Amino acid sequence: MTLVVPAFNAEATLSETLDSLLRQTFSEFELLVVDDGSTDGTAALVERYDDPRIRLIRQENRGLAGARNRGIAEGIGRYIGFCDADDLWRPGKLAAHVAHLRSDKTLGVSFSGSEFIDAQGVSLNLYQRPRLRDISAAHVFCRNPFGNGSTPVFRRAALDEIASFNAALGRMVWFDESFRQSEDIECWLRFMLSTNWTVEGVPGALTLYRVAPGGLSAATQKQFASWERMVEKLTPLSPEFFARHGPAARAYQLRYLARRAVSSGDGRQALALLRQSLATSGRPLWEEPLKSAVTWGAALALRCGAGRSVLAAKGRRESA
Repeated sequence: MTLVVPAFNAEATLSETLDSLLRQTFSEFELLVVDDGSTDGTAALVERYDDPRIRLIRQENRGLAGARNRGIAEGIGRYIGFCDADDLWRPGKLAAHVAHLRSDKTLGVSFSGSEFIDAQGVSLNLYQRPRLRDISAAHVFCRNPFGNGSTPVFRRAALDEIASFNAALGRMVWFDESFRQSEDIECWLRFMLSTNWTVEGVPGALTLYRVAPGGLSAATQKQFASWERMVEKLTPLSPEFFARHGPAARAYQLRYLARRAVSSGDGRQALALLRQSLATSGRPLWEEPLKSAVTWGAALALRCGAGRSVLAAKGRRESA
């Protein structure tokens, strides 16, 4: 079993992340920390750990996709899990995924839901409770049950089916290193469109996903542009698929960004994204009316000074 932790200037959160991984009840793993050109004390922090399972790999900055690719290339495990350097895993997460993958040889990826935490690691009472079974490429495109890059554990043989040799880089790649955002969904959707492996989730919010205050809201347009580039890149794999599902997926993506803007405290941005979502497709509104209404209500309330608490209260029962 290989755990890959990409780390770039992650000194502030990395020890908490590593501690959560070292506390896993399934303990037979190697933990590869890929220091992706950090200029802070990331490498020194890793070197202070006295655990033979941890290996530090240092490289020039290649971005999140490049760091994950290096970890995959160096890993020797039958299964490969990813955890970003500011996220956390609950103690039973790895055991749940290993048991899941061992139970079904057609299963290529096992993932979980997530709980959102703030910069200090305090719960925001927001949860992603994704669909766990009967997952198609359309589900990944429109609703992305993976949620974030710290939830999935891949079977190595399945992940290798989307590997390719990049002549310009002179090495094998799994994640597309030309993406500095949307690299996760690009990889997951490419996997769904080009392989026949089953994808399933396990119950529970086993990943703690950290939301930096204001970070996403300030970059929503850049993130959305990256998502659009992902669509453009993958469309040749199945033009009919993207023609059929593109408008709904685009609307869902905009609503997702709106909910993240609410959690970042930016009601103005959230409302702008919601209006753009509704103009693109009404499917999120009629397929998930409660969640859409809650998001609109939270964004409006935030503009009046109370929005984040509205979404948090609803988040105890709904996925983010």
